[in-house]
Amino acid sequence: MAEAYLVGAVRTPVGTRKGGLAGTHPADMAGHVLKELLDRTEVDAAAVEDVILGCVGQVGPQSLNIARTAWLSAGLPEHVPGTTIDRQCGSSQQAVHFAAQAVLSGTQDLIVAGGVENMAMVPMGSNVTLGLEKGMPYISGEGWAERYGDQEISQFRGAELIAEKWGFSRIELEEFSVESHRRAVVAIDEGRFDDQITPYAGVKQDEVPRRDTTLERMASLKLLREGGRMTAAVSSPISVGAAAVLIASADAIERHNLIPRARVHALAVSGSDPVYMLTGPIPATAQALLKGGLTIDDIDVFEVNEAFAPVPLAWAKETGASLEKTNPNGGAIALGHPLGATGAVLMTKMLYELERTGGRYGLQTMCEGGGQANATIIERIV
Repeated sequence: MAEAYLVGAVRTPVGTRKGGLAGTHPADMAGHVLKELLDRTEVDAAAVEDVILGCVGQVGPQSLNIARTAWLSAGLPEHVPGTTIDRQCGSSQQAVHFAAQAVLSGTQDLIVAGGVENMAMVPMGSNVTLGLEKGMPYISGEGWAERYGDQEISQFRGAELIAEKWGFSRIELEEFSVESHRRAVVAIDEGRFDDQITPYAGVKQDEVPRRDTTLERMASLKLLREGGRMTAAVSSPISVGAAAVLIASADAIERHNLIPRARVHALAVSGSDPVYMLTGPIPATAQALLKGGLTIDDIDVFEVNEAFAPVPLAWAKETGASLEKTNPNGGAIALGHPLGATGAVLMTKMLYELERTGGRYGLQTMCEGGGQANATIIERIV
């Protein structure tokens, strides 16, 4: 049976909207991590068969297939193709899935997967502006309206609906967020991210975590919606970053003398209610565990994207997963969420955390626009 292996993973620091990465061109930033990945794994770039990158805001400097332009911007071989995909926040996790599936199918042996997003340069929602300017509906036409009516469809409303349905109070959300920042600061101070990060544009560490965050400070913030429970403090911030992962077959590992670090154990993707939008990690996790023949207690590390605090809290409540093992080094609330890059960023963090702690299985899942989610289980190679 064919196997797909993770050979290498690297990421930039995640930057803030006004930080040191904000003015960097996304193609150059992505090109930097692509080149660094190949240098670290000592792979001949000419042997790579495809480059698959996730990117959500595919307009302006992120348009025209940034996977291809990033590869070429890095001075890498012209004969290697690239494609850019959009599965919303899970775009680069899906890129990893597509790369693994190509290897598992036996059609390709060596693929680079990853993602990039400069949300400071390409604001979130830029790719819907044209339709709005022409008076077109935000989402769809008559078919959508017949099915879902004219109710508001947004991630912010979805997060509020989840908090309400699962009964999370504002203070519970804020306590979760404070803990995310605490864990992230500990991870930075202990150097847990140092080996996985490649400095770029003079930035060496993640810029987002707030060392001075307290419940008292959070309590003073304005609600995002009147009568709601959500504030900016329990949401992931505008961010900038890139990450890349090398996926290889057993034949490629032998041929290129590579060292496998983890095996792709199970892959799943699921649709969910597009109004709640962010509950997809719950069924996606169940699917991945079923496909992998595992239980929730078999997993040593969980990376669950903290788009908003209610998302991992509802996920943990439904799956029975331990919050102690979930985002052990902080999540997107503290470390940022550069949309199309986050999936590969989380995969990189999970791989390194398994190696740091000696864990065997890691499970990553992310909520995605439109009511979707990916889930990936990897097994560390001892």
